[in-house]
Amino acid sequence: MPIIHPLADVASIDIGPGTRIWQFSVVLEGAKIGPECNICAHTFIEDDVVIGARVTIKSGVYLWNGTRIEDQVFIGPNATFTNDPFPRSKAHLETFKGVTIKQGASIGANATLLPGITIGAHSMIGAGAVVTQDVPENAVVVGNPAKIIRHLKQ
Repeated sequence: MPIIHPLADVASIDIGPGTRIWQFSVVLEGAKIGPECNICAHTFIEDDVVIGARVTIKSGVYLWNGTRIEDQVFIGPNATFTNDPFPRSKAHLETFKGVTIKQGASIGANATLLPGITIGAHSMIGAGAVVTQDVPENAVVVGNPAKIIRHLKQ
């Protein structure tokens, strides 16, 4: 059974056992969150978001429609996700180009992820990086725009 703080606003019923959702978090109906996740305070999860098992989402993270996060991912504080490649006020898309994060990847604090990109398995996004294109598995990227600085050994 999930543990939901009484000051969280959680409409989804598809939340795995052992997941903790902390105060001032909003989870919309339809969102899917796997088991043993930690959703920290001051987060927002839209209705067409899928989160795997044992994922950590730190404070200040907003996950928009189309976002897909696999198992054992870490998302640092205030990481910014996007899903609209050409945003305009009052212009709503029928489908969104969410971000996909593969298993075991880590996203550093304040990183910005542009719409439609895939972050490869076990890769690491440095704090403050602006990711404009797909990141291969096991890569470490930093900077604006983010560039590969090395590969992790597996």
